[in-house]
Amino acid sequence: MCFPAAAHPVQEEGNNLFKSGDVEGAISCYTKALKVSTCDSESAVLYRNRSACYLKLEDYSQAEEDATKALDTDQGDIKARFRRAQALHKLGRLDQAFLDAQKCAQLEPKNKAFQELLRQLSAQIQQKVRYAVQLSSTDSRVQQMFKLLLDNSTMVLKFDLILHSTNLVVLSREDAGAEQIFRNDGVKLLQRLLESQQEDFVLSALRTLVGLCTGHQSRTMAIVNELGMDRLCGVMGSGASSVSLSACHLFQVMFEALTEGMKKDVRGKDEAILPEPSRELRSMLRHLIDMLAAPNVSGPGRDSAINLLVKQVPRKSQKHPDNSLTLWVIDNGLKKILEVAGTVPEITDGPPLTDNTLLSCSVLLNKLYDDLKSDKERENFSTLCEEYVQGPGLESKLRSIQTVSVLLQGPSDVGNRTLEMSGIMDAVISLCASDNITHQQVAVETLIHAAGKAKRASFITANGVALLKDLYKKSENEQIRVRALVGLCKLGSAGGTDFSMKQFAEGSTLKLAKQCRKWLCNDSLPPNSRRWAIEGLAYLTFDADVKEDFVDDKNALQAMFQLAKSEDKTVLFAIGSTLVNCTNSYDVEKPDPQLVELAKYAKQHVPEEHPKDAQSFVEKRVVKLLEAGVVSALVCMVKQESPALTETCRECIARVFLALVERQEDRGMVVAQGGGKALLPLVSESTDVGKIKAAQALAKITITSNPEIAFPGERVYEVVRPLASLLALDCSLLQNFEALMALTNLAGISDRLRQKIIKEKAVPKVEGYMFEEHDLVRAAATECMCNLILSPEVQKLYLVTDSDRLKLLVLYSGEDDERLRKAAAGTLAVLTGEMPEVCARIPSTTSHWLEILQALLLSESQDLRHRGVVITLNLMQAERSLAEKLMESEALEILSVLAKAADASQASVTRAAQCCLDLCLEYGPPCEVSEL
Repeated sequence: MCFPAAAHPVQEEGNNLFKSGDVEGAISCYTKALKVSTCDSESAVLYRNRSACYLKLEDYSQAEEDATKALDTDQGDIKARFRRAQALHKLGRLDQAFLDAQKCAQLEPKNKAFQELLRQLSAQIQQKVRYAVQLSSTDSRVQQMFKLLLDNSTMVLKFDLILHSTNLVVLSREDAGAEQIFRNDGVKLLQRLLESQQEDFVLSALRTLVGLCTGHQSRTMAIVNELGMDRLCGVMGSGASSVSLSACHLFQVMFEALTEGMKKDVRGKDEAILPEPSRELRSMLRHLIDMLAAPNVSGPGRDSAINLLVKQVPRKSQKHPDNSLTLWVIDNGLKKILEVAGTVPEITDGPPLTDNTLLSCSVLLNKLYDDLKSDKERENFSTLCEEYVQGPGLESKLRSIQTVSVLLQGPSDVGNRTLEMSGIMDAVISLCASDNITHQQVAVETLIHAAGKAKRASFITANGVALLKDLYKKSENEQIRVRALVGLCKLGSAGGTDFSMKQFAEGSTLKLAKQCRKWLCNDSLPPNSRRWAIEGLAYLTFDADVKEDFVDDKNALQAMFQLAKSEDKTVLFAIGSTLVNCTNSYDVEKPDPQLVELAKYAKQHVPEEHPKDAQSFVEKRVVKLLEAGVVSALVCMVKQESPALTETCRECIARVFLALVERQEDRGMVVAQGGGKALLPLVSESTDVGKIKAAQALAKITITSNPEIAFPGERVYEVVRPLASLLALDCSLLQNFEALMALTNLAGISDRLRQKIIKEKAVPKVEGYMFEEHDLVRAAATECMCNLILSPEVQKLYLVTDSDRLKLLVLYSGEDDERLRKAAAGTLAVLTGEMPEVCARIPSTTSHWLEILQALLLSESQDLRHRGVVITLNLMQAERSLAEKLMESEALEILSVLAKAADASQASVTRAAQCCLDLCLEYGPPCEVSEL
């Protein structure tokens, strides 16, 4: 029995963090305390506290699990039981939640929280029972809900209406329910809900429409025609952000249903019945384009329209030859996109924008430009941009420069071309010196974005540094100063990670970084100004001294992580770039030493690595970032639905995750804070490099963690495809090896996972790596096959007569590499046990098969001896002729010795050997069993 003393310091820190609102930090502290706790009662308190944290984060499965662990120690822990009741309630397990809440109320009858939860559960359970009785069929359920929703009497409570509209959403997710809603003239009812102007009803209507349209082309076309695009766009353009997002999701589903319908090869009667959906698609796109510059559309609605254009217009793959939608949007909508891009938010006559709108425009323009196929198409795009930028008057000039700034962040070639137009750069310089803060702000931002190209950077270094310094030192407006500072940071980092390339005097970079951190932590500055401080650090953290100072500044790290979780999406790439620099997760090509010496001899510049970029420093920085809560920030970044979360930004996040899981001891913390789940979308929505980095991070986690815990439920099956993608020639041997190890772990869990691996066509790839020259890769592939062989489908491959698969296993069982021998012999042991017909073919694989088998029986390794005995027993059980060959060899004498072993640790070997001898007795001569 243990007697807990005062609370552990880490536990106290967790309590304080929880009180201050840092729930992720509290979880990290409680987890650390649990690892060192030796007292059951102390652990129970920690589990109870961590359960409260998970409730705050709405991770109800983890909350229920931790509360249960606390109750396993102390059934009378009323706090833990109440938290479990809350978690079970949210998980929909009402009966279990009711039992826990009832027990809490019995122990403390006067506790109002217990009584209230019990009342809610009782009401919901009764409602559930009533629905089970009243709505026994799909038709009756639809009719009942329609009747209540259409009831104009005041007797129907608003709560009931909301409940029934919510049930309509649930019903629409079933195929039968969706069809019944549609056939019962449900679209008109949904139209009434959309026109109700009540947010709850509008949201329910939109979500029900999502259910009706998902994967169904004809219903989608009918709904588009019946409701009309004007009405749907009006809903998306409304002021409520939640409504706009839901409408955006509906449009997304509609686009997918229509485009998938166009891909299907429809023949026969259906060909005459189903109309061509391209008209509806063009109508939807035209309405979205019209929304861009419309003054009555809200900022969130405009962002949703841009987001839909980003997702739906450009080709998903450059291999697809048809980019007609992109050309159509450029011809019909480029000027409207540029009109939004040229809007200065401080000028009241422009359309309403959010903090994310201009960056979203940059992403859309870049996507459209990248989707063009010929120089002629690109020239037309550039010409249209130049024509828009050339506008008379000061306000038009200001809007022109704002447009150039947006172009520089998107299609930078077009942006630089417009910047080189006569008078534009002069206008930028003159506006920097303006007394108007808005003019200064637009001009400085343009100057910053223009410094991206080496040619342009050298021009600005020569002509603009003095101006930026002057603004930084003399301006009384903090928003101007922080932007001028970022411009200096960008120019100061022109040498990248090259330690020998310094643009500014020694110590200047550290001073700039210190000021950036100061502004980052300044809560009085607006978020869009603090975002610029992160931009500055994204450039300055190429310098290792800056990285070291930054990760030691806990306040600055927390301020950055808070921005990552904020509504401002424009900060995502800057945070990702800063973290990539701090973790050194960028790609660095190691120069050939001979080429370095040659360059020195020729007096050419040779890049130098900063001493603090050595691996030991990087590992310490990673640990500090983990302790500060970097994982929860990355998880929030991945969840963002915004054009600002570009493929390049996702690649940055994937790189950082890979750096965070590099050390085995850190992987548990990454998984506990949701890192495993966050990696899954990165393997499908990123650059090619980002997908590989994310897949490798998944592999590292899967190797050392229980996959069913790291990726609970159905998510574990999503891990297979990215791991299989690492089994490619363009991946490194390390990536191949880690993928094989991870697949081995998955293949050992269940037959369903093995079937998923087979479905992803990974088995031939695994077989290919069994021939790899590298010892570790070859052994890992064979280990993977050892687990895959449990599948009957894989076993059948070894029955193919013109294959050397079986021969390879037999030969590998006689190799010097013990790891390879164990894997090959283990595979043979399973195969010969499951498929006796394979046994007869073993002697024909190689003339040395008997020597190899005897070597296994005589091995010093107990694992190899056990595998050898099992293979021998399987062979003897399969055919008498095989048994006779073994009895005539030295194998019989070896088996007799193994059967007499008295060592308890060898019991499994002894039993198997004795079974072999029993078979000898059963078969009789030529074995003289009486002498044994």
